[in-house]
Amino acid sequence: MMMSRGTRKQSVVGGRRSSTKSAPKVPSLQDFLGKRDFTGALALLEFKRRNGGDDEETEGEVQTLMWIGYCAFHLGKYERAQEVYTELMTGNHGKCPPEVPLYLACVYYYMQMYSEAQDAAAEISKDSALKNRVLFHVCHKLGDEHKLMQHHQKLSDTNEDQLSLAAIHYLRGHFQEATDIYKRLLLENREDLALNVYVAMCYYKLDYYDVSLEILAVYLQTYPDSAVAINLKACNHFRLYNGKAAEAELKVLAEHGHVLQANDLIRHNMVVFSNGDQALQVLPSLLDFIPEARLNLVIYYLRNDGVEEADNLLKDLEPSTPQEYILKGVVNACMGQSMGMKENLKNAQKFFQLVGASASECDTIPGRQCMASCFFLLKQFEDVNIYLNSIKQYMYADDDFNWNYGISLAATGNYKRAEEALLLVQNEAYKAEYCYISWLARCYIMNNNPRNAWELYLKMDTSNESFNLLQLIANDCYRMGSFLYAAKAFDVLERLDPDPEYWEGKRGAFAGVFQAVVAGKAAKEDLRDVLAMVKHTGNPQVEYMTRVIRKWAKEA
Repeated sequence: MMMSRGTRKQSVVGGRRSSTKSAPKVPSLQDFLGKRDFTGALALLEFKRRNGGDDEETEGEVQTLMWIGYCAFHLGKYERAQEVYTELMTGNHGKCPPEVPLYLACVYYYMQMYSEAQDAAAEISKDSALKNRVLFHVCHKLGDEHKLMQHHQKLSDTNEDQLSLAAIHYLRGHFQEATDIYKRLLLENREDLALNVYVAMCYYKLDYYDVSLEILAVYLQTYPDSAVAINLKACNHFRLYNGKAAEAELKVLAEHGHVLQANDLIRHNMVVFSNGDQALQVLPSLLDFIPEARLNLVIYYLRNDGVEEADNLLKDLEPSTPQEYILKGVVNACMGQSMGMKENLKNAQKFFQLVGASASECDTIPGRQCMASCFFLLKQFEDVNIYLNSIKQYMYADDDFNWNYGISLAATGNYKRAEEALLLVQNEAYKAEYCYISWLARCYIMNNNPRNAWELYLKMDTSNESFNLLQLIANDCYRMGSFLYAAKAFDVLERLDPDPEYWEGKRGAFAGVFQAVVAGKAAKEDLRDVLAMVKHTGNPQVEYMTRVIRKWAKEA
């Protein structure tokens, strides 16, 4: 019996050992941190704190809070990190580590509370490389150029300081300088794959989208589910192809388990990729966090006839990047043209010229578009044509470009090329505007296609614009010797408004048609149209004209 009990007990113990070996091991804090799994690390720390589970890894409540702040910061949960560091500074958990105010300054910086970040960093009397870097970036955000240069001079050749300098170059739009630093660091630290992303971001900003994708591929081979890298890849595809190609790239993130709507930057970009879909639902809440959100909301308003809303968004913005100058120029031009405000037009010219004449932008496509826009507003269309002609191969399918280029060509008398450019416009809203219709009608007439111009009129509803188009067709056709369509236009005008000038124009056009038929330059059938129009005229001169035409017709 004793042996039986002993055997039974040993069997039970053996069973327990077996189950212990098969049970999964709970990862430690260092396991999570080694994998950069900050979500898991934070969950573990919060659990241990709630259950009083401090161990040798956390060394008490203070260290637990320090690690919670660290993980929350790296997860972008800045409010939680702020709570933790503020709690530590109260002293309720013992002596506060001296570096905590500096960590709090970093949190404030990412929360865009720059004055608070400056004050928190100032609480540390001892200088350090991290303190200098934090204040370097804070001074940039606060626009304190004098202190910015002081902190710049304190930067060393360490990787951290050079990365900080490159970031400031990037934020200030000095993308080539940032690229040079990142590339040098990458040559010295090949194993630091994140540098490939930074270089790719710079090349994206420099409009080298193919190069950006090539460099980005190195990082994605190792980290195929990186939200930052895939988002940048999508942006490159948007620039190279279209919004659908970009959206297809973002689907990769969803397949890897990322919740796209949980990432503000991706939510913002999805609006851009979808050509403004849900812009009013997404972008307003991001104005204070993503600088591009304000610019893209302005673009949305401009595309949807919200010029005043766009102006309100930019009214207090001091432009510092080419994109901001360009949008300020566009909004001022729209305000000036729609409301007849000359001051806005002058401001638009100034903004466009600043971008187009700058050394960094003068040879770029946006830069040349800006100079063309400046000259367009000045009505110097010969200069407009020079700039637009230099970039037309890149803008073949751009409706805005073709609209402006077509009108500029027409304004300089190059009606054949103007007609070709205007016919490339595909946007139905653009094609319904009187400005487009009138310029296209003039091109048709000047290119000896008055019938096409007349058909444009026939498609219009009766309005002031259709009346103005009739006047244009009547006068331009008369000038070009297309007397039949001039007569048709003057005939309708006379019926709408019995002005003697319209009868005189119609009479001259009748004579022109008759002369062309007699000279063999027009078909005899044109006289039938003339006689039909004569019937609707009550002028006493009509009877004599009819008699002359009929007499010639019998003798011919």
